[in-house]
Amino acid sequence: MKRSGRLFRKYLGLIGGLAITLVLTVELIEGYFSYEEQKISVATLAQEKASAAAVRIGQFVQDIANQMVWITLPQLESGEDALKRRRFEFRNFLRQVPAITDIRQLDRTGREQLLVSRLERDTFNSGNDFSNDPAFLGPHGGSTYFGPIHIRGQTEPYMTVAVSGPRSDSAIAVAEVNLRFIWDVISQIRVGQTGQAYVVGSDGRLIAHPELSLVLRNTNYSDLAQVKAALGKPTQQDRRVDAATVVQSATGGWVLAAYAPITTLGWTVFVEEPVEEALAPLYASLLRIGILLLLALALAVAGSYILARRMVAPITALERGAQELAAGVLDHRVSVHTGDELETLADRFNYMADRLDESYSELEHKVVRRTLELEMANRAKSRFLAVASHDLRQPMHALGLFSSRLSSKPLPHDIRRLAQQIEASVVALGNLLDTLLDMSKLDAGAVAPEMADFPVSDILDRIEGSFRASALAKGLKFRVVHSSASVRSDPVLLERIVLNLVSNAVRYTARGSIVVGCRRRNACIRIEVWDTGSGIPLDFQRDIFREFYQLPNPGRDGEKGMGLGLAIVDRLSRVLDHPVRVESTPGRGSVFVVEVPLGKSRQTAARADAIGAGIARGTLVALIDGNALARDGARGALEDWGCEVIAAVSLGEMLSRIAERGREPDIIISDYHLDGEETGIEAIEGVRAAYSAGIPGVLISGDTTPAVLQAAESSGYVLLSKPVRPMKLRALLSHLMRTHESYRITS
Repeated sequence: MKRSGRLFRKYLGLIGGLAITLVLTVELIEGYFSYEEQKISVATLAQEKASAAAVRIGQFVQDIANQMVWITLPQLESGEDALKRRRFEFRNFLRQVPAITDIRQLDRTGREQLLVSRLERDTFNSGNDFSNDPAFLGPHGGSTYFGPIHIRGQTEPYMTVAVSGPRSDSAIAVAEVNLRFIWDVISQIRVGQTGQAYVVGSDGRLIAHPELSLVLRNTNYSDLAQVKAALGKPTQQDRRVDAATVVQSATGGWVLAAYAPITTLGWTVFVEEPVEEALAPLYASLLRIGILLLLALALAVAGSYILARRMVAPITALERGAQELAAGVLDHRVSVHTGDELETLADRFNYMADRLDESYSELEHKVVRRTLELEMANRAKSRFLAVASHDLRQPMHALGLFSSRLSSKPLPHDIRRLAQQIEASVVALGNLLDTLLDMSKLDAGAVAPEMADFPVSDILDRIEGSFRASALAKGLKFRVVHSSASVRSDPVLLERIVLNLVSNAVRYTARGSIVVGCRRRNACIRIEVWDTGSGIPLDFQRDIFREFYQLPNPGRDGEKGMGLGLAIVDRLSRVLDHPVRVESTPGRGSVFVVEVPLGKSRQTAARADAIGAGIARGTLVALIDGNALARDGARGALEDWGCEVIAAVSLGEMLSRIAERGREPDIIISDYHLDGEETGIEAIEGVRAAYSAGIPGVLISGDTTPAVLQAAESSGYVLLSKPVRPMKLRALLSHLMRTHESYRITS
């Protein structure tokens, strides 16, 4: 029902709408013109500074070119005397122009006649051919050639300047100009408190900037709106950008930018000042406008205060209703009887509450239904990943066994080489799957350290034996500084940390040396790995411990690994509570440090790899695997090693075949997932219950889910993840046969 609208008629004359509108209009107009005037003022100053810098830089380079013209003038002498005279002139020129590092003279065929340098020995008549160099082809008949910017020694930007003599037979002078002077000019430009200037080339590449590292990294600013406008390549969105305007800087902040071209070089000087700093006077003016506006509002409120009191009750009721709805009390309704627009608003409010209550009920049902769907999707995804991993490891496991058997057979040379390549590929893919398994075990919490006191030299000896040959093959110096100290840690897990750090050092160090050693610090031993590689920038030193992160490998070169080594180091260090730190200087190398508590001295220590490789012939192996391909591969490998094999697909079939054989098996090997709901743990325990509890058991599985890893850890049986390397399986069987004790593998 439509109300009479008395609220509008009662209060229209008392609300100071006109006063507020007038104040707003005047102050907004004043603010707009103040903004434009301030922007023009700051832009003019920035434009003047950009133009002045452009003139200085252009004059600096042009002066060098003008001076080079004098040293290309023809000489009265000839032959060797002319070159000696020219060398004297070049040396004087280098003293007069500190920015030039090298200057050479080319004859008209492009052959080098003379080189005078601050960094190298002077040479006469080297005959080096520069006939195809742009510095030779560019200048003609007294003209000047300005080359592109290049980084020399990864430390400073340079530009090539070439000048030919006035005659057709004149020599050409080519100078390497250090542009550090331009950096000094740019660094000295002050625009407000935090403004800055920089120079870009015709392709948008950064030539000079207060932060020299940006220049050395070949930073390109061609995507910035102000650079597009200066280079004459604006997009549809950039067409409004002129020589001084408000744009976004390279760091994302809004700045007032101005630019001036250096015509002779094709460069452009940009000057930028943050908007909040440039327009600070305007903000003060806007503050005054705001104060005046508040005063006007206060007068309007005072004039309408008396009648506004009559609106308090219905407005309070509406406010309370809104609070109840916000708190979830959807059955609350507002009761207002004023006979005007407020009552209409209350009716609309109640209608909205009714619809909201209905919508909320429907939404609850939808949320419950969608939650169930998401849970089902997640379970299906997890099941798919587990099955996919298992199905991938099954054929890989069989392929590894078959390739090992093939390599052990007498074969022609070319066939043997092919078999070795197949086996190497299988090993590489197995390493990849093993690394992913390590990550899964660590994330699942299935690795529990076994702390012991042992000499740190045990680990250092094995590291030296593992990496010395590969380091020397790359031309690296590899040195291990041995220590007599003992540490307290899990020897297998600590060795894995050091192994991964040294492996990374060998992989990413192109030249120089690698040093592994220890330092005593209070109650700890610092195991340090030093290298002379390319180094790691400070901004990325935390990222390198993330999974699959490789700073120098954007193309995902497989020879540089997958980026999981340091991620495993990070997780193992947290499991062992051994802090890992990195210190690095780009271009000089890195040092990784592991802090390990000191342990009690021991005279001898058991080696973690003291596992034999021989199996007694005639060893009877009970092999349980539901996959025919994997079962045949394992059976063939075991028989090649001199074992006798009883193969079955389930516990029941295995017990029947053992009974037929009439002999108790010496060892049991079972896949984790068998037919139906049966597991390898149940199969091993079933055979041991029927015959002897002392029979060693080994689990093999392609399933790397946390549930399987934790179940195997709890059972106490050995768990090998497919694909299993044949020699690893053989060594393990030999060890178990000798000890008849449970054995745990953490890798």
